[in-house]
Amino acid sequence: MSLAAPRLHADDLVDEVAPRPVAHSELALKGRVWDVRRDTVDLGEAGTVVREYVDHPGAVATLALREDRGTPEVLLIKQYRHPVGTFEWELPAGLLDADSEGQAPHEAAARELYEEADLRAGRWDLLADYVSSPGGLSEALRVYLARDLIDVPAHEAFEREHEELGMPSGWVDLDVAVDAVLAGRIRNATVAVGLLSAHVARSRDWASLRAADEPWPAHPRLRQA
Repeated sequence: MSLAAPRLHADDLVDEVAPRPVAHSELALKGRVWDVRRDTVDLGEAGTVVREYVDHPGAVATLALREDRGTPEVLLIKQYRHPVGTFEWELPAGLLDADSEGQAPHEAAARELYEEADLRAGRWDLLADYVSSPGGLSEALRVYLARDLIDVPAHEAFEREHEELGMPSGWVDLDVAVDAVLAGRIRNATVAVGLLSAHVARSRDWASLRAADEPWPAHPRLRQA
């Protein structure tokens, strides 16, 4: 009976943050970066179910955009991701882990832009929110737009190490980057969300941008009581 479903309107298109009661929760696996939890969840009339999921601290990413050379360009970095065995083109990004405690998410994004791209931004806006795999992962991600960019002085540059050491980076025309996503040449979800959101937002004269410090109720660890 899907054809008989009601027509939705703009006001209907809001995800409902309404966690169901958890009767029991246990640590199924303690990991180095994130854990696997096993929860017994009360779904009301649907009964009680057991769900295992990766308990993830969440992450932030930054789409750094410049328009001083005639066309809008974005900064991409390349980093090796072992689970998929791929050197991916990505946005500067990082986890909201213990190092982020006491920092607002947009401040953590600024930190990552400095550490991974040697850049600072004079203007920050919220570009997009998404959850990466809500059926089995609690990760919530927020993508920021950074403009009015300046280079970090050489004597203040962050010393990168481990998997971040020697990461290639480069500026690419926004439309060219979007085409790479649509063609399947770039597959990282965060860079796809960021590029497509920026492409649409720019076509609307940035009217869809939100304040960088907007509350983040979709993030399980940042919900207000």
